[in-house]
Amino acid sequence: MMDWFIKDTTHIYIACGATDFRKQMDGLAVVVNTEFKLDPFSVKCAFIFCNRKRNALKVLRYDGNGFILASKKLLNGMKFQWPRTPSEVREITGQQVQWLLQGLEIEQKKALRPVMMTLENSCF
Repeated sequence: MMDWFIKDTTHIYIACGATDFRKQMDGLAVVVNTEFKLDPFSVKCAFIFCNRKRNALKVLRYDGNGFILASKKLLNGMKFQWPRTPSEVREITGQQVQWLLQGLEIEQKKALRPVMMTLENSCF
């Protein structure tokens, strides 16, 4: 279900470190604008936040006439592998969001990376 909130986005940002989850749409939009110097009103951007316990996420997205806020909370003591660097925003890919939602780290050391092939660097 969280896929819908990142569908058709060109930029997905995560707020590294913990976010105060008492903040709702307006408060998170202020964080995006003032702390990260990004435009929360961009319809092609999604912003993902994690709580201090790392067991809940919030996704903020503007849809043209208002904000949408989705949340997910894990059960049974599970935790997201969330980057802990405070006061930082980082752009990630849709694949990295999938890894995050599956409980994996966003930097998979053994994942296959895309290879850019051209006639100049190929053996053909």
